[in-house]
Amino acid sequence: MGEKYRLLVINPGSTSTKIAVFDDEKAIFEETLRHSTEELSKYDKVYDQYKFRKDIILEILNKNNIELKSLDAIVGRGGLLKPIEGGTYAVNEKMLKDLKIGVQGEHASNLGGIIANEIAKIIDKPAYIVDPVVVDEMEDIARISGMPEIERRSIVHALNQKAVARRHSKSKNKDYEDINLIVAHLGGGISVGAHRKGKIVDVNNALDGEGPFSPERSGGLPVGDLVKLCYSGKYSEDEMKKKIKGNGGLVSYLNTNDAREVGEMIKKGDKEAELVYNAMAYQIAKEIGSCAAVLKGEVDGIILTGGIAYDKEFTKWIEERVKFISDVYIYPGEDELMALAEGGLRVLRGEEKAKEY
Repeated sequence: MGEKYRLLVINPGSTSTKIAVFDDEKAIFEETLRHSTEELSKYDKVYDQYKFRKDIILEILNKNNIELKSLDAIVGRGGLLKPIEGGTYAVNEKMLKDLKIGVQGEHASNLGGIIANEIAKIIDKPAYIVDPVVVDEMEDIARISGMPEIERRSIVHALNQKAVARRHSKSKNKDYEDINLIVAHLGGGISVGAHRKGKIVDVNNALDGEGPFSPERSGGLPVGDLVKLCYSGKYSEDEMKKKIKGNGGLVSYLNTNDAREVGEMIKKGDKEAELVYNAMAYQIAKEIGSCAAVLKGEVDGIILTGGIAYDKEFTKWIEERVKFISDVYIYPGEDELMALAEGGLRVLRGEEKAKEY
């Protein structure tokens, strides 16, 4: 066995900060720090919250007798930076500046690198971020939409997609950089990525209207009818945006965005719930099929991950339609803290070099 490493991992969300301490791949401490609206409303900008959140983290570590000087590195969730390729990045001044101004928007994840850096400075250890949501490895051909004013963009659950792709590759004694995979992240948003030799070369924009519908997003829609609806006078721009993201998908048909509840409805014999839920699986299978075309049929495995992958009936519906392409593997849930730790460990162990932003 080589050297052991201890990492602090920080994943800031809009109303909470999840932290964990890992000894190698083993979490020895994990905590979700919740922040009330009242506490956060004191701050005008997301950036202004960093000291408040950092101090709580330091307090909790101290309370649990975790000494800062025992840490080898701090890993934060990557935020809305400029588009970059996947990997583990060392936090540098340029990155801190872009996180502070919110170069692609304000989001709590922007605080990940900032807080990691602040704590790392105290003990003179490195700070990293791993596979942020802005990972963009799309090929030029995939960016062409069919309308010059609109370019297809990579918005993807990169952290979880890449973590399970790497984990799976390892289980097959292969390098992620040597194989082709299709990874479907099934959560509140659904992203299906074509991974060619370690890069996500194409993916649906899971945020606001491409690919399969999801528990709360409409996915790609018949575009002529969408235009008519936009100009029908019934809805404002904001209302239309909400219909696409937030009030679309399952929730628009079945009044719940909780896939588990839909499963219960089906068990009780609700035929509409079964049709709509099955249609979501059908659309995911179609998206997997289109990724198979991107990879020219050279697919070493299809991975289903995210919260909905716990539903065996649902994953079976998808598998029945796509197993002719390749074997289907299921990695339910999304362990973001573990994914961040793994990214830091790869650099500390010299398996890959930290990239520069």
